[in-house]
Amino acid sequence: MLDRIFDYLDFHFSLEALIVLVILVLLEALLSADNAIALAAIARGLEDKELERKALNFGLVVAYVLRISLILTATWVQQFWQFELLGAAYLLWLVFQHFTSEESKDDRHHGPRFNSLLQAIPVIAFTDLAFSLDSVTTAIAVSQEKWLVLTGATIGIITLRFMAGLFIRWLDEYENLEDAGYVTVALVGLRLLLKVLNDSLVPPEWIMIAAIFLILGWGFSKRVGTESPQIEPEKSEVSK
Repeated sequence: MLDRIFDYLDFHFSLEALIVLVILVLLEALLSADNAIALAAIARGLEDKELERKALNFGLVVAYVLRISLILTATWVQQFWQFELLGAAYLLWLVFQHFTSEESKDDRHHGPRFNSLLQAIPVIAFTDLAFSLDSVTTAIAVSQEKWLVLTGATIGIITLRFMAGLFIRWLDEYENLEDAGYVTVALVGLRLLLKVLNDSLVPPEWIMIAAIFLILGWGFSKRVGTESPQIEPEKSEVSK
């Protein structure tokens, strides 16, 4: 029984496999920054810290099941460009919804708003699935051994939860961070769209990573409430 499972998962442990696993984990961490900030921004739509935490926990459990299912069926999924088109459309719709939303009292756009936990969980899960359409393809390109990709995905989802928790806190501290996050979501959506239209137009992975880090650098550039100090003219002393 175990032999059959190991054969299906291509389980062959070696030093080379360990190195590939480290590479997969690093790729997951690098490619999870934009995903994490998107999920954090979505969870904030509940406007309650305890509900935000629960939404991330439950949403990522569902996301993990969907991600594993995607890995196990990746060879079949890659035959249908419609999946990538749907993922691109979904991510670009999230971006459109964010930037066309009414600005709140703090003059900032905000993501979707939810009335209950059950509304937020599927949005978080499907957003991660849309991101996974891109990252899983990258992971499979690195290794054809399913157990390695599955292990990388498991570590990746744990890393994603940790990063999303950090971003939820940082979104309250940095004025441009939420907008920056949605710009990176737009990049991923456009990348998926280019893969559908013409795969040769898709930019290399290092360009995507560099662009994401530059955009996030802008997102962290200004803290909430920090305004350039206005110098008031000195009052001249009234001569007695």
